[in-house]
Amino acid sequence: MTTFNDRENAFENKFAHDEDMKFRAEARRNKLLGLWAADLLGKTGDDAAAYAKEVVKADFEEAGHEDVVRKVSGDLNGKVSDDEIRRKMAELSIVAKSQLLDEA
Repeated sequence: MTTFNDRENAFENKFAHDEDMKFRAEARRNKLLGLWAADLLGKTGDDAAAYAKEVVKADFEEAGHEDVVRKVSGDLNGKVSDDEIRRKMAELSIVAKSQLLDEA
């Protein structure tokens, strides 16, 4: 029975770890997207960092990433298409995961 309990605990711990890493990677991706968009908006320094935080917060409005796309798209006001934003998000997801793995 102990072996079964140990395996169960290991699976639960792995699941919790994986979910935490997924959350952190999405938050990092959103921050990077915010910095990218801030650059397109001509923001630098503290203004760019503050805008990136706004983009991260936008992800808490609803499930999925469309809330982030709407936020950035609305702020960029037609400078890039929603599809370009989604492509950039996909690209930055890879970068964010890589950064988190390098930090571990």
